[in-house]
Amino acid sequence: MTDSPLPCTMSGVLLTGHGGLDRLQYRRDLPVPRPGPGEVLIRIGAAGINNTDINTRIAWYSKEVSQATSAGGDIGFEGLSGADGTWSGTPLQFPRIQGADGCGEILAVGERVDPKRVGERVLVRPMQDPLTADGSHLITWGSECDGAFAEYALCRASEAYKIDSPLSDAELASFPCAYSTAENMLHRARVRAGERVLITGASGGVGCAAMQLAVRRGAEVWAVTSAHKGPALLKLGAAGIICREQPLAEQLEGNSLDVVVDLVAGPEFATLLEGLKPGGRYAVAGAIAGPLVELDVRTLYLKDLTLLGCTAQPREVFENLLRYIEAGELLPQVANTYPLSEIHQAQEAFLSKQHVGKLVLIP
Repeated sequence: MTDSPLPCTMSGVLLTGHGGLDRLQYRRDLPVPRPGPGEVLIRIGAAGINNTDINTRIAWYSKEVSQATSAGGDIGFEGLSGADGTWSGTPLQFPRIQGADGCGEILAVGERVDPKRVGERVLVRPMQDPLTADGSHLITWGSECDGAFAEYALCRASEAYKIDSPLSDAELASFPCAYSTAENMLHRARVRAGERVLITGASGGVGCAAMQLAVRRGAEVWAVTSAHKGPALLKLGAAGIICREQPLAEQLEGNSLDVVVDLVAGPEFATLLEGLKPGGRYAVAGAIAGPLVELDVRTLYLKDLTLLGCTAQPREVFENLLRYIEAGELLPQVANTYPLSEIHQAQEAFLSKQHVGKLVLIP
């Protein structure tokens, strides 16, 4: 339901298959979807770029891949079947409009949705509730269903949250995926005031988010990042910087950390566990340096460590995040914006990892 006729076509980016940047096709003739029962149609104001967009495009989630994300970010991985190439482990349906981050305005609603919601400014919850009663088949917006890399997007009404904030669409679009991922990790790891927390990949979208959210909880945060990005992270509240260019073992004291928030994994995994105090907690939601690691099980059980894989998110995580945003407790970190038509250039910049914070697309 809407007060004015809906447009017939829109611009957007189609992912036509697993592979390189050439698989992303910018189009101006895509049909504008119509909301079905329980759905809303959103006019997208801005859409953030995330690692999961790259990972899904190149089928990095497949168990056939053992390299870092950067190894196939531009051209993909040759010879993959793609059968388990999504985070959920189910084949992706092509073509797909990606985009897990979206801020915009509800333009129309379907049956069983209050028509008064038309005109609401909303953020979409990226990690959405399952469609099956047994809790399987969790969905991510832009992966198991079309997302925000277009002028208009559908969403279940229950996953589109009204937001009251003076921030721009680009600033708000920098929050949903990265910050809900980070908040979920801190929530699962029970991060408390006074604890010492180490965050890897701290200059990226999730890393910056985790740092701000951990500082908000009163934790002492140490950030692993490139030396030239250190000053920016200190301004965000980091207590200290650990330089990524130097061996971690030379900079990290053993048994000195309460929590590790890891987005990198790779060859430094074992050193991270050595840095945890007995009873420490390790939370992970990414492996951009490589998914295969070496674990000495004696370190795990003799130190009574807890390892937490963090994907599914209870609804309260996103609702808490919205509360922090509306209270002005978080600073959006938008490094740059690009027109949606320049998605290839934007993802190349994303893969270069020279920025601090988020890159955002504007339809």
